[in-house]
Amino acid sequence: MKATKDNGATLYLSVPVCSFRKGYAREYLETEEIPPPSTVYGFLLSLVGEEDRYRYRGTDLAYAVLSKPELSVILRTVWRMKDKKIPPGTGQNKRPDYQEILTGLEMAIWVKGGEFAERINAVGQNSAQTKRFGGLCLGESHDLINDILWNPNLSAKEGHWLVQDQEGEYPLPIWVDHVGSKNTVWKQFSLQHGNLELPAEKDPRWITIDNKQTGHTD
Repeated sequence: MKATKDNGATLYLSVPVCSFRKGYAREYLETEEIPPPSTVYGFLLSLVGEEDRYRYRGTDLAYAVLSKPELSVILRTVWRMKDKKIPPGTGQNKRPDYQEILTGLEMAIWVKGGEFAERINAVGQNSAQTKRFGGLCLGESHDLINDILWNPNLSAKEGHWLVQDQEGEYPLPIWVDHVGSKNTVWKQFSLQHGNLELPAEKDPRWITIDNKQTGHTD
């Protein structure tokens, strides 16, 4: 397999069913139209079997959906803990909720060259040498990925890019604080149609994964 021009990694993904719940959705579980950067980064960590999410902080990635997936609404049972005296998922510890889901998601991901990109490419070259566990998902644990292609032929294809844009209509997390939400890092994005190609060095389509609210220093 040949690497991309910057020795980075390029992937194609297909996900039959997925959902990227909006941060403040409660009774009606809305989904984002496109996976947040934090979700894509988490998938890449899972792909290579990396448990320390801080290891590749500072990674630059870019991605686009090939076409907007279909949006549907389902009724599902959600577990919660209201009564500690009864088992989870019974009585008051469950409730019905409506949830939006996406079907037929296809996307392309670029990761800039470096150790992380090398590990991603190594999985494609010899997956038997990669130690990981659990299903490979994008988002929730049951949103299993169907196909992954390394260095796909994307020439002459177009898609909808996630682009950093202060005036954009999509506030998305690039880093999630899993203990509360105080330290979750949000940025504004827009979706822009364009050719599927490796972005230039300083192209705004590159997204830096970082847990700092401003800047990139500790």
